[in-house]
Amino acid sequence: MEIGSFIVLGGIAALVFYAIAIYNALVSLKHAVTKAWANIDVLLKQRHDELPKLVETCKQYMQYEQETLERVMQARGAVSAAQQRGDIGALGAAEGQLRLGLGNLFAVAEAYPELKANETFQHLQSRITGLENSIADRREFYNESVNNNNVRIEQFPDLIIARLFNFKAAELLEFSAEETADVDMKGLFSG
Repeated sequence: MEIGSFIVLGGIAALVFYAIAIYNALVSLKHAVTKAWANIDVLLKQRHDELPKLVETCKQYMQYEQETLERVMQARGAVSAAQQRGDIGALGAAEGQLRLGLGNLFAVAEAYPELKANETFQHLQSRITGLENSIADRREFYNESVNNNNVRIEQFPDLIIARLFNFKAAELLEFSAEETADVDMKGLFSG
């Protein structure tokens, strides 16, 4: 065999190994997105289980605030439905409504000293607040994973392997303007 043949074979082998490395990196990114979503899913389920307990505790004290409690439970249902469908866009909107409803609920609870002093309410409020913070952290990690995946499958030469093996872009978890707006505390207490 001639030296030129070895060079050609070496070049082909290098390209094959490079393509394998790209493929493995893309698989790793795809699974990072799935893992990040699974972490959010666990926290959403924990919060989903805690919310009815909070609402039941509040119902004992907040006889005139049924609309606030109903909004929280409706938003909880919307989050659950979007989560089950795997609809990231709808989940972002439902999450915004739920966070807004919880903010309103906790603000209205300030007007009920007996409720604020209730140990169960304090525990549930603390637990849900902790879950909200964890969910926010995990959303950031999820969006970072999605961004890394989406950028990588659009970059050359990775996009050749991505298209060849049908790697898809993932959807960012985005939130409505309503969720990112400040809560009108004066409006909550003037109604």
